Amino acid sequence: MSLSAVLTANNKTLSTLNGLLAAQPALVTALSSAQGITILAPSNDAFSKILSTSAGMALEKDPSMITALLQYHVLNGSVPASAFTTTAQFIPTLLTNTSFANITGGQVVMGMLSGKSVEVFSGLKEKSTVTTADIMFSGGVMHIIDTVLTIPLSASASAIDSQLTTLAGALTKTSLVTTVDSLKDVTIFAPSNKAFQDIGSAAGSLTNDQLSSILEYHVIAGTVGYSSLLTSGLANETLPTVLGGEGVAIESVDKKVFVNSAQVVITDIIVANGVMHVIDNVLNPSNTTASPVPTATSQAVAFAGVSAASDVPFTSGISATTTAPSASTMTAAAFGGMPSGAVGMAALFGAGAAVVVGF
Repeated sequence: MSLSAVLTANNKTLSTLNGLLAAQPALVTALSSAQGITILAPSNDAFSKILSTSAGMALEKDPSMITALLQYHVLNGSVPASAFTTTAQFIPTLLTNTSFANITGGQVVMGMLSGKSVEVFSGLKEKSTVTTADIMFSGGVMHIIDTVLTIPLSASASAIDSQLTTLAGALTKTSLVTTVDSLKDVTIFAPSNKAFQDIGSAAGSLTNDQLSSILEYHVIAGTVGYSSLLTSGLANETLPTVLGGEGVAIESVDKKVFVNSAQVVITDIIVANGVMHVIDNVLNPSNTTASPVPTATSQAVAFAGVSAASDVPFTSGISATTTAPSASTMTAAAFGGMPSGAVGMAALFGAGAAVVVGF
């Protein structure tokens, strides 16, 4: 069957999607002639969750945003349900517009098997579950999903909605927001608020140059290190950061991943220009040899002579627009499973993101 015939045959479940596609003739033509694609088709119930909200109403008035959203629901490859496993896969989509995806090969979704269900994770670790799998058509395969995917936000906006308000505040204080958001193909190791609190006695005395150096030491440009790479291809490697190429050491031990002496506690927050992982310590560019004790329940801070503070530094004027699943702390099981979470509707279409919309 053609794509058009499949969409028509499933109109009872996909009438909202069909209506949106009807207003996108160029996209429909491209999809109808494409070969080897996978369409993640949100059900009517999935769209009903959002179209009654202010974000949904704004979406209906912005054809360019609808185009980007629909492109993000098309995987560049034919991926039947049987291809998903309990190991996370990061699959590129047709969303390549650099206003939304400053990443080589197009923005990705993360897919994996959870029990007998295929789950797909998008921006802010929002979860969509496949409810009807393997609807075949001449150009590939379609899966119906229960939740509209979230287009990944900029790194700075993702930090805010992931409750990484100290990091967001530090980026603002040092005027690094635009710099970090505009880099291509990044891996960001994002210290939690508690990690910054643990060096709280030193935070107030840091100059802007010192704080900038610390922040730059947490960013790798040119390598998108999803969790699957951190435990395999990048394990036991040293990756150059944007701080003059100064390196951080990646170590994988018993389903735990460490960056220098910091442990990754939340994986794979997909952002507009790459991926962000939350770590439990602030990395110190003056202590590049800091190494972990994998059997320890917590790691020593990488800064000498500091003490923890009760206040969370750099957060004045910084507040989250939503509480996303990406704010949920994970354990060592981060590299063996994913948490579920409610949909953060305010973030669904990039609320608060520093992204220019246009084609």
